Amino acid sequence: MSAPLKLHFDIDGENFTSAGEASVKVKKWLRQLGLPQDIIRRVAIAMYEGEINMVIHASGGYAEVTVFPDRIEIILCDKGPGIKDVELAMQAGYSTAPERIRSLGFGAGMGLPNMKANSDTMKINTEIGVGTTITMTVNM
Repeated sequence: MSAPLKLHFDIDGENFTSAGEASVKVKKWLRQLGLPQDIIRRVAIAMYEGEINMVIHASGGYAEVTVFPDRIEIILCDKGPGIKDVELAMQAGYSTAPERIRSLGFGAGMGLPNMKANSDTMKINTEIGVGTTITMTVNM
C-alpha cells in the first residue's frame, strides 16, 4: 500500500439506531485489507466508543479513518458542547450522560478511557461551546 487509504463517515446525533454503523464498516474494511485481528479489534473499539460519545453528547459529527503503512489514524470531530474537564472525563465511570441515555444502556463513563486504552496515542482538542476533536493512532 503506497498511498494512504481514507474513509469518511457522518455520525448522526441522538440516533442510537445507527450508532456503531461506522465502526462496523471500518472493521469490515480493515478485514478486507488483511490487517491483523488485534489491530482491527483495537480500532473498532476506539471508533465505536467515539461514535457513541458523539451520539450521546454532541449531536453527531464526523469520523475519518486513514490507513497508513505503519499506523491507522482515527479523527473524530464534533460541534458539541466541548468537554469541561478532560482529566475528570478520562476517569473510568465518570459520565455526564443524562438518565434517559443511561436507561438505554449507554453513558457508563467508559468511552474516553476505552478509547485511550485501545489506541497508542490519543489527543483531545476541545473548546467549550465549539466542539471536540479527538485524534487517535493505532500503530501496526
